[in-house]
Amino acid sequence: MRVRRLRKQVAELEVTAFINLIVVLVPFLLSTAVFTRLAVMDLSLPAQSSGGAEQLKENNLKLEVVIRPDAIEVGDRIGGLIERVPNNDKGYDLKTLSSIIQMLKGKFPNQTDATVLAQPNTSYDVLVQVMDTVRESHVVQGPKVTRTELFPDISIGDAPISQGGKP
Repeated sequence: MRVRRLRKQVAELEVTAFINLIVVLVPFLLSTAVFTRLAVMDLSLPAQSSGGAEQLKENNLKLEVVIRPDAIEVGDRIGGLIERVPNNDKGYDLKTLSSIIQMLKGKFPNQTDATVLAQPNTSYDVLVQVMDTVRESHVVQGPKVTRTELFPDISIGDAPISQGGKP
C-alpha cells in the first residue's frame, strides 16, 4: 500500500516585528547612554606608606584630612597633626578648613594629592563638601568668581580611631 505524504511548504521567517522593535529601541538606548556620565570624580585608595625612605625627603607633604564627629583634623601622614578645626554652631567649619588648606598650598605649591579620611557614620553630603573644600577654593571679587586649584588628586578612606579611644 502506498502512503501519501503531504508536501509542506517551507515557512518564511517573519522579521518585520523584530525590525520595528530595533528601530524604536536603538535610538532610545543611544539617547540615554549619553547621560550616564554626568558627574564622575576619579578617586583612589590611599597608598601604603613604604616606611623610612619617605621620611627622609624634605618638603614632602602627605596631606590627610580626617573627618571626626566633633571636628576636622588636618595633618601630615609623616609629621602628625597640623591643625584641628572644631565644629561651629552650624556644623563643620569649612571656611577655616579652606584657609588652612590654602596656607598649606602656599607652602607646598607642587603638591597635588591629599587623602580624606571619614568615619563610617559620616554623611555623604559632609564628605563631598570636605572633598570640594580640599580640591579647590572660590574667591569672589565683585561679580567675578575665581577658582583656584588646591589639591585635586584626592584619595578617600576610613578614618583611624582617635587616640582618646573614641572614634
